[in-house]
Amino acid sequence: PGNPNLSRMCGPFNGFQGILRLLEIIFSAVALIIVIIRGRMVVPWGVWCEFVWVFCIIVPMVLLVVESRKWHILLAAFLPNWADLTCGLTEVCGTMIISATVAFAAVFVCLTCIADILCFIFSLAATVCFLIDGVKQKMTHPSGYMSSLRGSLRILEAFVACVTLTAAIDHFVRGEWFYKPFGMVLCAIIFGVCLLVTAVITVLNLLKLLQCLLVFKLSLLELVFNVVAVVLYLLAVILWTVFGYRRYMYNPYTCIKCAFADMNAVTVGSILNLILYTVDLILSLKSL
Repeated sequence: PGNPNLSRMCGPFNGFQGILRLLEIIFSAVALIIVIIRGRMVVPWGVWCEFVWVFCIIVPMVLLVVESRKWHILLAAFLPNWADLTCGLTEVCGTMIISATVAFAAVFVCLTCIADILCFIFSLAATVCFLIDGVKQKMTHPSGYMSSLRGSLRILEAFVACVTLTAAIDHFVRGEWFYKPFGMVLCAIIFGVCLLVTAVITVLNLLKLLQCLLVFKLSLLELVFNVVAVVLYLLAVILWTVFGYRRYMYNPYTCIKCAFADMNAVTVGSILNLILYTVDLILSLKSL
């Protein structure tokens, strides 16, 4: 047995997972601090990176506090499977910080940008910690919604929607201000609405007590939403392609190298979410 005095001194950081979470918080915080010191980023991709680092600071910090104070035992009535929730949140953080690290490297890092390079290094270190933490928790085989195929699909759908929406907004910000046809704006609205409903459905699956507030069964609600989401994303793919790529004869950006980077990102993200929601729809039909 370990030294009890040493355990009390270390508090929630006395185990391997506690140390991992501490490193996740530190590396994410350092990446955020470097960006704030060098000058906050106001472009959509920069805002996304900052949001991810803040999220990746808050989540492990909250998990550490709740577990060290044993508050998750008190939440058992609302959250019956704490291990499933922590594993799912760790996977969400890992997925999000991968996207932030890649996006920051692609958009902001250059060979002479020392601060940006340091920020990328710390974000990459946080990514490695989250991946190790996620794999370690997954090896314990937690059971529950977040660890199931349906839960994983919802996490991926929400993540892809976030990245796609960021790329769409970045396109509107960087592109010519007068070319924002309603079809492309409608696509951004579709991404946002589907993201919101996906988040609500995820919360309802986690907090079983809230399901009593529903008029219909949650499975029926998910089926209807999946049908609507598939139709909306199919519409988004068509509209974004028609209104966006028909301007290929000229460059709508001030930056030539990123001419159609956001366009392609939105297109790929829309198609990917269309596939994910279609798979989710098939699973919904099978579960009835």
